[in-house]
Amino acid sequence: MSAYIARRILLMIPTLLGILFVSFVVVQFAPGGPVERVIAQLSGADTGASSRISGSSGGDFGARNQVGASADAVNSKYRGAQGLDPDFVKSLEKQFGFDKPAPERFLIMLWNFARFDFGKSYFRDTSVLQLIKEKLPVSMSLGIWMTLLTYLISIPLGIRKAVADGSRFDIWTSGIIIVGFAIPGFLFAILLIILFAGGSFLDLFPLRGLTSDGWSQFPWYWKIIDYFWHLTLPLVSMALGAFATMTLLTKNSFLDEIRKQYVVTARAKGCSQRQVLYGHIFRNAMLIVIAGFPGAFIHAFFSGSLLIETIFSLDGLGLLGFESVLNRDYPVVFGTLFIFSLVGLVVNLLSDLAYMWVDPRIDFEAREV
Repeated sequence: MSAYIARRILLMIPTLLGILFVSFVVVQFAPGGPVERVIAQLSGADTGASSRISGSSGGDFGARNQVGASADAVNSKYRGAQGLDPDFVKSLEKQFGFDKPAPERFLIMLWNFARFDFGKSYFRDTSVLQLIKEKLPVSMSLGIWMTLLTYLISIPLGIRKAVADGSRFDIWTSGIIIVGFAIPGFLFAILLIILFAGGSFLDLFPLRGLTSDGWSQFPWYWKIIDYFWHLTLPLVSMALGAFATMTLLTKNSFLDEIRKQYVVTARAKGCSQRQVLYGHIFRNAMLIVIAGFPGAFIHAFFSGSLLIETIFSLDGLGLLGFESVLNRDYPVVFGTLFIFSLVGLVVNLLSDLAYMWVDPRIDFEAREV
């Protein structure tokens, strides 16, 4: 087992290098950058996401057709640099590190990342690790409670559906689950806001943040109530798809095991239904579900949901990643990419090891990979 773990850890190094290299190359060909963003701000151009494709004077398309542009603007490699001191533009390039060729910048980035030095954000004057630390509580709250809620409801429901396969209960719950799975999470979030958050009907839940104003002054029990009060609608919106997937996965896993010979033997020996389900079937049927828990947990923990966070005004990692890409804040983009990729690779290894811990018949030492 130790040899297999060592091989998997060594394979993480070229995987991370490949992810960073491909992302770095894509960034080099992508239009815009931090220098262009500063120049656009100084020139008063609109740098919003919509303006870049709307054809406005400050957008990427609108700027291409400007009439009467000066010769400096034509000769400059940065649009909108007319009227700016060339030395100032060079100082911007040096500030953002673009005074060096791309291969040198890539090697410098690899050396810094190998020491877990991710630098500072271009536009926030804060280290990347500090930014992640600030946004992590929101994503952590959503990820932990969504995963627990999904497993605590989906596994018992999936077992009940497998035992009552083909019954009216199974048919009705399957219909509800399929409909819930088909509805996008953000659309369901809007529906919940309309119904329960002061949109048009009831005003039962808040719309902003994780806690209310003055939360630190509340009694401890009211702090807990207020915290879950704010989390209710975002959690329900995010857990809808995961809930449907996990329920059907649990049901199908149990159905595969119920028909096997060892189950018939256990029943023939006089075991009760509960003993058959949880003493014999559960361990084999839950192999996929339990072994996939680390991956599902980390995915919910780190990925965040951009639309859900935006709709409910939750400043988490999903919103941080989107804003970083939009603003060309490359230290944050590459720093979060490296951290999430590393965590994802480690969790994939833990998921594979969980298969062996749940089912000792699986032996990775016998594999050649």
